[in-house]
Amino acid sequence: MLLGPEKQLLAEARRTTRTVARTFAIAVRLLPREVRDDVYLLYLVFRTLDDLVDEGRPQAAARVGAVEAWCRGGVPATTEARILDDLERRHPIPRDAVAEFCAGMRTDLDFSPPRTEAELDTYCYRVAGTVGVVMAALLGTDGDPAQAHRAAAALGMAMQRTNILRDIDEDRGNGRVYLAEESLHRFGAADPGRRERLLRDQIARADALYDEGIAGIVLLRSGGRAIRAAAAMYREILRQIEREGYGAREGRAVVSRRRKLAVAARRGLVA
Repeated sequence: MLLGPEKQLLAEARRTTRTVARTFAIAVRLLPREVRDDVYLLYLVFRTLDDLVDEGRPQAAARVGAVEAWCRGGVPATTEARILDDLERRHPIPRDAVAEFCAGMRTDLDFSPPRTEAELDTYCYRVAGTVGVVMAALLGTDGDPAQAHRAAAALGMAMQRTNILRDIDEDRGNGRVYLAEESLHRFGAADPGRRERLLRDQIARADALYDEGIAGIVLLRSGGRAIRAAAAMYREILRQIEREGYGAREGRAVVSRRRKLAVAARRGLVA
C-alpha cells in the first residue's frame, strides 16, 4: 500500500506524463498494470532532469550530479535518485545507462553543435537511447541481451532524431542546432523551403533506427504492444514532415491525437 508521499509522487508522475508526453501517455496505458506505475515514475526521473537542463535552472547540474553519485553507489540524495533506488528494488536498473544519460545532460549544459553524424549518434544514445535501454530492463527481455540492448537503444535514438527534425526551427530560435555540421555542409542550411535534401537524408537515418528498434520488440518480456504503439505513433511525425513538404514552411510538424490513434489502430495496437 502506498503511503501519502509515495501517492503524491506517483500522481505527479502520471500527471507529468499525460501533460508533456501525450504520445507516450497513450502507449503507457497499454502496459501491463504491474509495471505501468513504475514506468510513470521512471519517466518522471528522466523528464525532470531534462527539463531542469533545458530550462537552465541553477540547480540542474547538482541534480544531475546527485543521480551520477547514485550510479556510483552513493546514497540517494534527491527525489530522482530516490525513485531510481526504489525502482532498483523491483527491476535490474542498469546504472551504467543512467550514468550515460547524465553525461548527455551535461552535454546539453555545455552545448556545442555536433560536428559529425557519429557525434550526433553518441548524443542521441546518451539522451534517449539510454532511456530505451532502461525501459527494456524494466520490462524485461529474453534472448540475446546484447541484441536487446542494441534494439532498445536504436528505438530511443530514432525518437530523438525525430525530435530534432520536428523542432529544427524552435531549436534555432533558442540558439541551438542539433543537426551535424557535416550534413549541413553537404546538403545546405536547414532553412525553410531549402532543406528537402537534408531532411530526406535525416529521415532515412531515423527510419533505419526505427526498423532496428522495432525488430527487437519481440525480445521484450512484457509491454511489447505498448512499445510498438509508441514507435508507430512517434514515427508518424516523420511522415507528417514528408506530407508538409520537408519543411517547406517554418514551424513544427504536428500529428493530431486522432491520427496517432488511427495509425496505432491500423496496426492492431489499440482498440
